[in-house]
Amino acid sequence: MNTPAVDIRNLTKIFPVPLRRRRIVAVKNVSLTVESGEVYGLLGPNGSGKSTTLKMLLGLITPTHGEAHIFGMDSRDYHSRIDVGFLPENPYFHKFLTAAELLAFHGKICGLGGKALAKRIDELIPLVGLEDARDRRVSGFSKGMLQRIGLAQALIHDPRLVVLDEPTAGVDPAGSHQIRDLILDLKKRGKTVLLTSHLLEQVQEICDRVGIMARGEMIREGVLDDLVRIKNQTEFVVQNATPELASRIEELVAGSSAELVATRQPERSLESVFLELTSSDK
Repeated sequence: MNTPAVDIRNLTKIFPVPLRRRRIVAVKNVSLTVESGEVYGLLGPNGSGKSTTLKMLLGLITPTHGEAHIFGMDSRDYHSRIDVGFLPENPYFHKFLTAAELLAFHGKICGLGGKALAKRIDELIPLVGLEDARDRRVSGFSKGMLQRIGLAQALIHDPRLVVLDEPTAGVDPAGSHQIRDLILDLKKRGKTVLLTSHLLEQVQEICDRVGIMARGEMIREGVLDDLVRIKNQTEFVVQNATPELASRIEELVAGSSAELVATRQPERSLESVFLELTSSDK
């Protein structure tokens, strides 16, 4: 059996507020598994605990309870993060560096150098659409450009797992579409992607499975197709059917000239599922 890329079990984070003598439960008993080669979307409204969960997974925050593993290694061990690329929601970079210099800096941190690093930079800059900004200082970058160079730095060492916290935040529609295609390309190459996003339509296009969080808890998790499928209903798609045939479709289609193209359950949008599950009146 293959080792999951990410395995989180009963992860909990409680932040004490000493002056007020109370505690804030940011994440409560969250469990999820991301298989290798899968694109997993972690969804939830602001303050639901998504980013805190990612930070605990990456060792940036120590969990109060529970555990997390990356490719079978305890995430508290820094060795587990060697094969992980991370793009935070609000990345900060040295503004005096150019795009190429920034990637070279992060590449050296990851142990790359020489011709291998130069080749990797030449591959990544056009991949994220920054050819014209290669030698521009990061201080002059727009929010969208910062997200794209941030994505490039997350990929500099060709990691097996890529963790993206709101990768399309502040990116225009064209750039967002480009990042979506890049994530799909990563999946084709066998990479594992764990992301958070507020663009539910895009999540529905690229994710294999999703988890929906609210108030620090995982309230629904599973295969995307199962989440959006409407239960107890079946939809027939018939080609070249007449109006008369529609009323007797189940009885007559086998013996008619019409073709039964598909039988499936009707679906709703991921956005409607999200709003239903995270509604404050529940």
